[in-house]
Order: sequence, then C-alpha cells, then structure tokens
Amino acid sequence: MHQFLLATRNSHKTREFAEILGDGFDVQDLADIVELPVVEETGLTFKANAILKAVETSKHFPELVVADDSGLQVDGLDGAPGIYAARYAGEHATDAANIAKLLAELTRRDPAPRSARFRCFLALARQGEVLGIFEGVIEGAIVNAPRGSAGFGYDPVFQPQGFKQTFAELSPVEKNRISHRARAIRLLRTALLAQS
Repeated sequence: MHQFLLATRNSHKTREFAEILGDGFDVQDLADIVELPVVEETGLTFKANAILKAVETSKHFPELVVADDSGLQVDGLDGAPGIYAARYAGEHATDAANIAKLLAELTRRDPAPRSARFRCFLALARQGEVLGIFEGVIEGAIVNAPRGSAGFGYDPVFQPQGFKQTFAELSPVEKNRISHRARAIRLLRTALLAQS
C-alpha cells in the first residue's frame, strides 16, 4: 500500500485523488492532523505554491507529502483568476461568488476571448526535500452561464475542449479521466509505483 499525506483540507480534492489513484493507495489529508501548520500560499505561480506547501508540510510529517496548487487561467482576463482562483471574489468567497465575478468580468470586457485552461502542479516531498514535480493541463472555454451540479469550483462554467458539457455536467468518472488534476496525478502515480 502506497501512503502519503495530501497537504489540503479540501475534501473534494482528497476524494478526487483517491478515485484517480485507485486501489493500492492510501491518501490522508490535513483534516485529521490539526497540529500541522497552515502554509500560506505566497508563491507567484502554481508550481511555487505547490512546492512551498509540500516542503513546509513535510518538515512536520515523517512520511511522503503531496501538495497541489491549481487554478483556472482565462485568456480574456489576462490569465486571471490564476493563482487567486479560490479567492477571486474575496478571501472567503464561495464557488458561486467566484463564478459570478468571473462571468461579470468577461461580460464587462466583451468580446473578450473565452478560451481558458485549468492547470495543476503537484509537488512530492519528504523531510523538506522536493522529490518530484508533476504538471497537468486541460484546455477549454468559459460558457455563458453555469451548467451542471457535479464537481466544485469553476466546474460549472468550464467546458473542456472536445466536449459539449461543462466539467460539472460530466460524471465524476469522466471528469477524473480527462482533468488537469487527473493528468498530474497519473504522473505522480507512475513515479510512486516506480519507487516500490
């Protein structure tokens, strides 16, 4: 059994990791380890934030640590919301508030390009040392209004290239087959299996 700590308190991410990795992997997250410090995301890129979280968390945890930083980059908004995706509409913004701001900004700039991509970086670390970096990207576009009830974050407004549905209209199995996070996790999985 391959075990690691996922440096997140986001249960949606933890569930996605477990589903994509499949049998043979035990994914623990920070929800049950309250004594570990919360690492501030002070990096200027997804990669920098993933490394920062993995390295800092691994200094306080004896086993492998994986940290994720990911977000949405919209061409018509000059790459926003980018690393600020989770707090685009404010520090404690809801998914609905972030989506509302995103659509309002695109409308304000109309006819702004709606091409976009989800990007994910994973960092694998142990005892303060980076062991690997894994990236996943999926191209798509922002739709005019939210559609679908599955997923989380910007899933209701992101339509992946080659699909007529948004991420939130796809089944979890289908989304986990094609998503940016799935692509990065599969690279991580290969690296972890190679270590055994």
